Order: sequence, then C-alpha cells, then structure tokens
Amino acid sequence: MTISEYISQLQKRHKTGRSSEHTYRGDLEVLIKTLCPAITVTNEPKRIGGNAPDFIITNGSIPVGYIEAKDIGVDLSNKKHEGQFDRYKKEFENLIITDYLTFQLFRDGIMVAIISIGHIAGNDIKSIPGNFGVFKEIITDFCNHKGQTIKSASMLASKMAGKARLLADVIEKALSSDTSGEITVHDTANNSLHSQYKAFKNVLIHDLTEKSFSDVYAQTIAYGMFAARLHDPTPDTFTRHEAASLIPKIGRA
Repeated sequence: MTISEYISQLQKRHKTGRSSEHTYRGDLEVLIKTLCPAITVTNEPKRIGGNAPDFIITNGSIPVGYIEAKDIGVDLSNKKHEGQFDRYKKEFENLIITDYLTFQLFRDGIMVAIISIGHIAGNDIKSIPGNFGVFKEIITDFCNHKGQTIKSASMLASKMAGKARLLADVIEKALSSDTSGEITVHDTANNSLHSQYKAFKNVLIHDLTEKSFSDVYAQTIAYGMFAARLHDPTPDTFTRHEAASLIPKIGRA
C-alpha cells in the first residue's frame, strides 16, 4: 500500500459517516508493514502494565515501538487524552500518537518529530504529498529504533525504579479489584496474588498494607529479572521463560 492509497482508503471509510478510530486500524497496519516489511505490527496487543496501546511494533521478539491512534480529526492536544498520553510517554521509550493523518513521534516522553500527510476539508480528506518523504523517514526511524544504552549506575537505578513503580501500581489495582469482588474465583493469577498478600500479612508483617505489599512484590520481580538478565549467556534471546531458571537461587523465594 502506498501512502496515496492509504489516504484514499481513509477517505472512503470517512465519507460513510459510520467510522470510528477502530475502523482505520487495518489500513494503518498495512501501510506500516509496507514501509517497514522487516517488522511485525500487532493490533490490540495484550495490556502492558496498566496500559493498552493500540499497536506494538516488534523486530523478531523484541518490542521496538508503540502506537496510540485516535479517531480522524481528533485534537491530539485535547486535555481529555492528557492523562493517558502522559502515562504512555513515561512507559514507552519509542511512541507514536496519531489521528491517522498527523503523526507525533516521542522519545523518552519528548516529541522529536511531527508530520501530517493529510487533513480534513469538509467531508473530504486531502493528502499532503509534499510531506510523504519526511513521513517515510519518520516511520522508518521509528521502526528501526534501538533502545537507549544504559551507561551509568544512576541511569540503571532510575530505569528500574520507574518500571517497578508501574508494576506496583498494576499489582495494587489487581489486589483491590480482587477484594472488591470484581475478580471471579476462577481468576487464578489474581487469587494467587491475594493469597500471597494474606500469607505475608499473617506470617511476616501484620500491619502490611496492599500498597506496601505491591511495592515489595514489584521490586522483587524487577531486581529478580535484572539478576536473571545478568546471568544469561545468550542475552539477545532473553525471555521471561529463561528468567525463571536464571534467577540466582539466593534470590528465589
């Protein structure tokens, strides 16, 4: 699919008056795959922490970028989306936010590029051919992104602390939903988590709160994964399944 064909497809769907932000996702997926055939585009991936971006871009098994898409014509600077966008900027190092026509590229929460390949004119979508070349460069750069190399202990500590905080929030929410009855008894993962919380509270720390437990649990996971990664002789293929056997025995429960 060329960029011109992509705009034409958006135009056809938009003119029906029955389209939503989900309607155009397949077109964007095909366009990105055309521009960057070596990568994989996954629409509606599993939740990442407490976040659910619309697309995840992977190179092999390694995530390299995330895309959040709003409906055509949506004001991306609208305060309505500010909370969600701020969370995504903190969580995802390489992120695109788009309304399918305007694309904003963020690196570590900072906008580094913005380009529009079309605009709405009445009930029509008009392309901006003069921007197609820059758009291709931005998408190629986005899909070929390599994560930032950590060069100091302070940077490592900051990155790990950020991941642990996000994980702690997810764990606390899971515990809260479990105790409020929102999680069914068949949800094994959440019930197991709550059982561990009760065991910690009954045996080790009697005044332990869900928040404190979530912090401890998240830090244990974060630093356990870090230790496993250090002990991996094949770091390029590191997975969570490998981590289970690579965590040092001294760090296991």
